Order: sequence, then C-alpha cells, then structure tokens
Amino acid sequence: MKITHVEAIPFAIPYRKPLRFASGEVRVAEHVLVRVHTDSGVIGTAEAPPRPFTYGETQASIIAVVQTIFAPVVAGRSLLERERIHADLDRTIGNPTAKAALDMAIWDALGQTLEVPVTELLGGWTDRMRVSHMLGFDEPSAMVDEAQRVRDEYGIRTFKVKVGRMPVDLDVAVCRALREHFGAEAELYIDGNRGWTASESARALRMMADLDLLFAEELNPADDVLGRRWLVQQAQIPFIADESATRPGEVTRELLGGSATAISIKTARSGFTQGQRILHECEGLGVEVVMGNQIDGQVGSVCAVAFGAAHHHTSRRAGELSNFLDMADDLLAEPLRITDGTLTVRPGPGLGLVIDEEKLTHYRQDR
Repeated sequence: MKITHVEAIPFAIPYRKPLRFASGEVRVAEHVLVRVHTDSGVIGTAEAPPRPFTYGETQASIIAVVQTIFAPVVAGRSLLERERIHADLDRTIGNPTAKAALDMAIWDALGQTLEVPVTELLGGWTDRMRVSHMLGFDEPSAMVDEAQRVRDEYGIRTFKVKVGRMPVDLDVAVCRALREHFGAEAELYIDGNRGWTASESARALRMMADLDLLFAEELNPADDVLGRRWLVQQAQIPFIADESATRPGEVTRELLGGSATAISIKTARSGFTQGQRILHECEGLGVEVVMGNQIDGQVGSVCAVAFGAAHHHTSRRAGELSNFLDMADDLLAEPLRITDGTLTVRPGPGLGLVIDEEKLTHYRQDR
C-alpha cells in the first residue's frame, strides 16, 4: 500500500461550445491527469483543471509542482497516511487543484487496494445525484434553447445561470426568459463570478425578486468585505461563497463574518480530504452546501459525484456535474451518461475509473 511514484500528464481537449462567464472563458480543457502508482501495481487517478483567472494555476505550474515538490514527499508513504501527506503538501502555499488531484488519486488507489468504492469509504449515503447544468453567457433566447435541449436530452431541471455582465439588465432578461419558459418546473440560481459591485448586485436581485431563485453565488469580489456583508444582510435568498471559500479557514471567515450563508464544495480544488473538512464545518454551522463544478471533464465529474453521493448533506441539492457535455471528447473508456436528470456513481472499487489509453495518447501534450 505504499506510493512508489506519481505521474502528471498534460492533455488538451477542445470544447464544442466555450463556456463564457464574468471572470473568463474556457475553450479548451487544458487539464492534467494525475496518477498515483503503488507497490502493488494499483494506479489511482484524478484530474486537475487549472483555472488561472481564479487560482493562478496553469497546466505547466500543476505539472511542475506535482513532479518537483509533491511527488518526492509522497513517495514511500502508505496510502493510509493522509494526514502526514497533507501536512507535507500544505508546506507549499496555494496550488489547490494540484493538491486536490493528488489527494483524490490517493483515495482512488486506496479504494482499489481495499476493493471498496470510494463513495462507501467516504460515507456511502447513496449512489447517485441530481444534476445541475451551468449556462454560460449568451442571448436570452440561446440560453433558453440550450436549457430546453439539456432538459429534453438529459432530464435536467436545475440550472445555474452565469451572470455578472453590464448593464445588469442583460442577465436579468436571461433569468426572466428562463423562468417564463420553464415556469415552476425548473430550479434556477445565479453565479456572478465576482463580476458585479455590491450595489449592482443588489439592483439585479431587486429586479429578479419575483423569479424564485434558489441561491446567489459570488456576485461581487471577495475582498469587498463590507459590500458583501451589506449585500447578504438584505438578500432574501442564501448567498453561496465559492472562490472566496476554498479552505476551511476561508469558510469560517465567510460564514461567521456575514459574507455568505451557504458554501460551494468543489472536489477539483479541495479533494476528498479537505472537502470533508469543509462539509463537516458547514454541517456543524447549519448552512447549505452545493457541489460545484470547476468545468471538469468526465474524470473530474466522477470524483465530484463520488463525493457528493457519499454524504447526505451534499446529496440534498443538485450537483453541478454536466459541463463535460460540452467537450468534444474525453478520456474515459466508458463515457458518463446522465439519465433522468441524475448521474450515477461509477461501479467498482475506488472511483471506478478506466482510462482509454489510446485517447490519452492522442490528447496528451508532452509527447
């Protein structure tokens, strides 16, 4: 059960349709496949999606930190030494998705070694989650058309609407068009990716007060402390902290400081170990959580649903598990399928991941 070495493999797969939002856009999934090899021949696998406009990581930086700093300190460690491993990783500041991918690959290797699904190791609550789909910037009619297509093809009825453009009327019009089209059938919530000021956010929320939104997420910047507190105090719906609450300490700051009333958990940046710490903190404080999406590929989505399904608290809301649908291809030998608005945990020990090695060879960037 000892780790022998770690691989960090860069790959790039284009999106058929780019996802546009206030802090940037993604046209190509330039991700890193992280593999943890053990002395028994088991290989644990996870995916690191760099988001330089959010965390400062790039594909090259993830490869560098994994290969030159993280791999040497985890080599020789038992798969069970997660606390020691994280103590070593945390000596390096930042690099959340690199750390998360390594953590999840270790959990995958542990599950395979013990012949137990990771979902059961984490909690074993259920084997599936309802799915929420993210809608990126476009005209109202185009976003309604996309939502209807996703509803028809996959049975998804929950939509996270990207907002944060100016004037705010643009995004208000989108949300109103979606509500008018779907009526009460659809669950809608908004995500500003820090694009508006507090006053702009407040105006937009007043204009959408009759649309029965579930949540509002990161409408204005995290460092606008007073503005966020002012906004949350007057909001009639829960405010989700996402980019501003990536670690347990940040979660404490946002919740106790009055800057948020709910939390987005993204396994792509917290892994399973840190993700559980955040989850338990939220449970103890009595706040809602949503399983977020880092615009993950199918490997990352397998990780997210494994974690979300494992716990009662994370499975109560639809998880953001569908953005791999916009990718032109992926790495799994058997593609994920969303049916009746739900995604099922992969069967088998560990994460149940089987990589199509020919596709990996085709899309990898280091050969």
